Amino acid sequence: MKLASLKEGGRDGTLVVASRDLTRAVRASGIATTLQAALDDWSNTAPRLNALSEDLNAGTAAGAFALDMHALASPLPRAYEFVDGSAYLPHVERVRRARGAEVPASFYTDPLMYQATSAGFLAPRDPVVVPSEDVGIDLEAEVVVVTDDVPMAATPAQASEHIQLVGLVNDVSLRGLIPGELAKGFGFLQSKPRSALSPVLVTPDELGDAWQGDKLHLPMRTWLNGQWFGEAECGVDMQFSFAQLVAHVARTRPLTAGTIIGSGTIANQDTGKGASCLAEQRTVETLRDGQPSTPFLKFGDRLKIDVTDAAGASIFGSIEQQVEPLAN
Repeated sequence: MKLASLKEGGRDGTLVVASRDLTRAVRASGIATTLQAALDDWSNTAPRLNALSEDLNAGTAAGAFALDMHALASPLPRAYEFVDGSAYLPHVERVRRARGAEVPASFYTDPLMYQATSAGFLAPRDPVVVPSEDVGIDLEAEVVVVTDDVPMAATPAQASEHIQLVGLVNDVSLRGLIPGELAKGFGFLQSKPRSALSPVLVTPDELGDAWQGDKLHLPMRTWLNGQWFGEAECGVDMQFSFAQLVAHVARTRPLTAGTIIGSGTIANQDTGKGASCLAEQRTVETLRDGQPSTPFLKFGDRLKIDVTDAAGASIFGSIEQQVEPLAN
């Protein structure tokens, strides 16, 4: 099934079930008012939401209406936790090689993760608003999963059972601020503003054979200003599965239902697939040409992130945003 939230009913939106082709939706009235409420009682709400999904796709759901992507909030307008990773080591390897540094051996056995901004997510059609172009505005096209309650010290096999939803995120990064923050030795803060989730989140079974080994095996398609930018394969070169990432986060603490875990920027050893963030493309250019030629995002630039099935149909709905200045 596919779940989304309308921009109505308060800060956490109103939960709706979306049709498989993303053309119709129906409110989940009487089951759960919000996606967070559904996740809080997932063992009871999931079967009922799935039954509603079957009715909607069969054309028999009462109260169904045309789905307008612009009417959607983030599926989880705010989450208890968003923990992002860097599971695609080709990206880490290239970035470090460009500055003459080696990748520590521990990176291949111990996931690199950080606590990201979760107090609010941008809707999939909301603009990316920043105070200045000088901060190095970048997109990061990633896959995310959402869990129900995960017990402390869960093994990867146990963690896999707690992955309930899959989606996409544009993890906005301000590259000009990152070096100074990391130099303090205390992680990201100002360099990581709010991100945008895909219009819908889907249950793993909805993905069929494209979900194997707790990884998504489809290309991440990205466009800038209408031009192709990349289609890196999500299931290739992912050093750690989502089950491993969830278990890593839960090693010393339980995870609350509604926790979002990110994969990090999708990147492949094969650079012919393009890139999923500008920093990656700029690193490839630096290694090849001695300096980058691709600029960071400017006001008015448009981005699109999407994953499609074998027939070319969007699975999660596309994230489509424009970069805009902070209003005075």
